[in-house]
Amino acid sequence: MSRPDADRLLLPDAEADVQPSPQRAAARRALLAHPVVLLVGIVLASVNMRAALASVSPLVSEISQSFGLSSTASSLVTSVPVLFLGLGALVAPWLARRFGSEPVLLFALLLLAAGILVRVAPSAVALYGGGVLVGTAIALLNVLMPGLIKRDFPDRAASMTSVYTGAMIAGATLVAASSVPLEKAFGGSWEASLAVWSLLAVLAAVAWLPQVLIARGRTGHEVRLPTSSASSRAGKSVWRSALAWQVTLFMGLQSLWSYVLIAWMPTIFTDHGMSRSTAGVIFAFNNLIQVAGAFGVPLLAGRMRSQRPLIVLVTSLVAAGYAGLMIAPVSGAWLWAAVLGVGQGGAVGLALTLIVLRSGDARTAAQLSGMAQTVGYLLAAVGPIAAGAVHQATDGWTVPIALVLGVCAAALTVGLFAARDRTV
Repeated sequence: MSRPDADRLLLPDAEADVQPSPQRAAARRALLAHPVVLLVGIVLASVNMRAALASVSPLVSEISQSFGLSSTASSLVTSVPVLFLGLGALVAPWLARRFGSEPVLLFALLLLAAGILVRVAPSAVALYGGGVLVGTAIALLNVLMPGLIKRDFPDRAASMTSVYTGAMIAGATLVAASSVPLEKAFGGSWEASLAVWSLLAVLAAVAWLPQVLIARGRTGHEVRLPTSSASSRAGKSVWRSALAWQVTLFMGLQSLWSYVLIAWMPTIFTDHGMSRSTAGVIFAFNNLIQVAGAFGVPLLAGRMRSQRPLIVLVTSLVAAGYAGLMIAPVSGAWLWAAVLGVGQGGAVGLALTLIVLRSGDARTAAQLSGMAQTVGYLLAAVGPIAAGAVHQATDGWTVPIALVLGVCAAALTVGLFAARDRTV
């Protein structure tokens, strides 16, 4: 697939099978007449797409102590939201077609703010229940934001993808670096440190409100596009395609190794004697350095017929970083964080790009995107739980990290198949 074709298909649209009515088309023109308002809304919403997840990791030990949680139960604090990233992805396209992307995104941001506040209530049930709300809200943002960008910026999809991806990573970096200092500033209250990020979601919701008001009244008049027989066959067969499953499994396995780090990287450092503040800063650095891989690898992938060299590159970087965490977790912490960051960012960028490059048309891309995100995040949710359980059973991090190295080997194997120059 050539680069221009990849740019056109880059972002699967949840509303791809709906033809806008004149009212809706007019609303879109009105939105695009206010590009600054639209851009600010996209950036602020994107900042929230990882922030609520990244804020928890540096504080896991304090949360566990407050509720007397085991390592396995602690892992659920981060795994429950990831699980609902997959489940929420199932309903997001239907909500977008029924109510429109703008209202659903506004709802997602408000739900995210509510979930963050519920999560800090003095109850273990609320801790996990808030995680359900947080995961569902982020799932809606994950699925709908790319489609909205494709719809409103069809000729600048690649550059706008860089903007929203960069904002997402910047948000995670800011939050990861601030969690422990905020806890100290609030007198040792991890609850206050987490709760403050609900304000970030509320701010994004306020920025999104003008877009909802501009687009008001545009739903309820859309016309369902007739599905061609070829497209219908493609949509029905994606779950029976071996190539689709290879792409999906690569998405899931690379998500798994990333969410293990999101859940446990600071804890790995502190368990080896590092201060919590330093561990939080290194974790933030890991998030920041992901920008390099997330920007660079997709650009290279779009110019290659086969992405196999990139599969080898990103999986090797991640494996090397994990091996470093096993051998010299403290003395080499900054190096391993950097190596892992480039590999993580490159892997997620490559996984998203493979969805596009392995799809023959936009409808198939949307189908494959839904499949990859749903199955991928459900698979990824297993990672933090399993790592926590094995850590508790072995009283160390050597075995959990060795198991993740096995995940890297599996991702390399399935990724080499997914990277072949073929389409679903």
